[in-house]
Amino acid sequence: MIWNLGRPKNRQNTRRHVLNVRLSSEQRQGARLRWLGVAFGTAASAFLVLFLCWRGGDWALQKWIYRNPAFAVREIEVDTDGVIAPEQLRRWAGVNLEENLFGVDLARIKRDLEYVPVVRSAEVERLLPHTLRIRVIEREPVAQFVFAQPRLGGAMDVVTYTLDEEGFVMPQIPAYQRATPPATNEWLPTITGVPPAEIRPGRRVESIQVLAALRMVVAFERSPMAGLVDLREVFVGSADVLLVNTEQRSQIVMGLRNPEQQLQRWRGIFEYGQRRSLHIAVADLSVSNNVPTRWLEAGEAALVKPKAARILRSKKRNA
Repeated sequence: MIWNLGRPKNRQNTRRHVLNVRLSSEQRQGARLRWLGVAFGTAASAFLVLFLCWRGGDWALQKWIYRNPAFAVREIEVDTDGVIAPEQLRRWAGVNLEENLFGVDLARIKRDLEYVPVVRSAEVERLLPHTLRIRVIEREPVAQFVFAQPRLGGAMDVVTYTLDEEGFVMPQIPAYQRATPPATNEWLPTITGVPPAEIRPGRRVESIQVLAALRMVVAFERSPMAGLVDLREVFVGSADVLLVNTEQRSQIVMGLRNPEQQLQRWRGIFEYGQRRSLHIAVADLSVSNNVPTRWLEAGEAALVKPKAARILRSKKRNA
């Protein structure tokens, strides 16, 4: 005979426990769904509000700013430190009157102007309610390249490019693009000994000799020698020296470095010759001590031209 010594189970309590567990799980799942619904509704409402604000703001900008005739461009002020005609700068800027002042792309205007080889930098700003102001700093030429260029038919054209002190190659400014014609005493020394293939308009030269020649020309124009002689030509075909020819029939040999010191030595030799009525034929300034110097013969000295009244470039302010 087998006795059931275990405690009898309460089936009613077991069913109640399982029911409670299932009910609690369903409540939690329903709470999650309600939370997700609230979150989604909030996000959708926020998105709708932002969209309406964006569209409303865009509509207000278009109506009150970008399409408002009160902000139409009625004046384009141009200021330059050089010789380019203001009307030419306006054409390069590419802005028409009656365009919306806020619709004008200032960065594009600045980029287009600075892409012009003769323009060093440009600033563009809006002046409410209807003025666009453009300020331009031009590249100032200090020397020039002159060479023959073949054209169709076998003829040759003489082409001239100018260089600023940084070695940037520029075409000459045509007369129709200038505010005033060039002065008759405007003068630029010529750099020779450079293959034409190395001259790239709108780009900076890379030749060490050419850059040294430009440093020398700038230093010369700032030195007392500028009032005593005229630079005519600088030959840069040698590796270590520059050959400088003057209108006064002198040839000066200069090193590639320290042009200021060499110009001081040149002035000392020049003044020594003046005191004795002598004119320099050849002087090697690349030698720091005991500068080799040869003087012109009396007949050649009689042909020496006096220093001409010349300017490097005429500078004026345009409005």
